[in-house]
Amino acid sequence: MENCLFCKIVADQVHSQKVYENDDLLVFKDIFPAAPVHLLIVPKRHIATLSNCTGSDAELLGKMLALVPVLAEQQGCAVKVDEAGNHYGGFKTLINSGPDGGQEVYHLHIHLIGGPKPWNGKNI
Repeated sequence: MENCLFCKIVADQVHSQKVYENDDLLVFKDIFPAAPVHLLIVPKRHIATLSNCTGSDAELLGKMLALVPVLAEQQGCAVKVDEAGNHYGGFKTLINSGPDGGQEVYHLHIHLIGGPKPWNGKNI
């Protein structure tokens, strides 16, 4: 899609701070981070919204979601357990779909949001 910002980022026509890339996905830092860690996981193939996905996209969606805990670990915000069995750390995933869902860029993407709270005073 020629006017899609994320397609332009995938094509290296627009600069981004890349964190990860493979044949199917690109991950980069959000330019307006809502938390200390705020990454966008984007399929290289243009899909406008989650609503446009079908069963044939299940493998791609699985790859996107399976990458989240790997990235969270690399970024220092994975869920951990201390010696007493208490959980700490963690992250949030978010997919905005459509205008009422808060989607601003119409290219499917997962937000990976984490780090110590509070997150810039934002309730995400």
